[in-house]
Amino acid sequence: MDNSDLRKEIISTVQSFNATGLSVGKSGNLSARIKDGFLITPTGISYDELESEFIVGVDLKGNIFSGQLKPSSELPFHRAIYASRDEINAVIHVHSPYATGIACTHQDIPAFHYMVAVAGGDTIRCAPYATLGSEALSRNALEALADRRACLLANHGMIALGENIQSAFSLAQEVETLAKQYWISKQAGDPVLLENEEMAIILEKFKTYGKQKL
Repeated sequence: MDNSDLRKEIISTVQSFNATGLSVGKSGNLSARIKDGFLITPTGISYDELESEFIVGVDLKGNIFSGQLKPSSELPFHRAIYASRDEINAVIHVHSPYATGIACTHQDIPAFHYMVAVAGGDTIRCAPYATLGSEALSRNALEALADRRACLLANHGMIALGENIQSAFSLAQEVETLAKQYWISKQAGDPVLLENEEMAIILEKFKTYGKQKL
């Protein structure tokens, strides 16, 4: 299968990164699971120049099986996430301003707002710093993503996961919005955090929050 529709969705999504403020220039990357592994954006190519054949096919061992270009330099953590998280079908990594700014302080985003639960827990963790594209970064990211669908990467950016590209993209936007709100609240004074008991209630509500039976 050529997965042509999925390739087109990958391209259209990354082309919206700049317009939505999730990334600038060529920064960031996106992948989506397929039967034999996953498709991932290539390194060093402007989003506006992407063609379907530029998208790289990689198996879960990290071997390239389709495409002539080099995959994203962040291939290792994309591969590690798919190998360890069967429920995840899309991975987005961006250098959005507010999430990256907070990541540069090595802070988690705490329970300052109930919507922090959208990422799966009572915090959005910040993974310790490791060199881009390294196995150490993959390990740190996997640990920060345990029981979560998003994390910050220290001095780097953020990762958002989803059951499809749209859900991962929506989560990335939500995390960036939360990061901005948290930054604003810090300027106004120390934000008052929600209690653990309240966040447990919120997390239970989020099992059905915003979901419709159509």
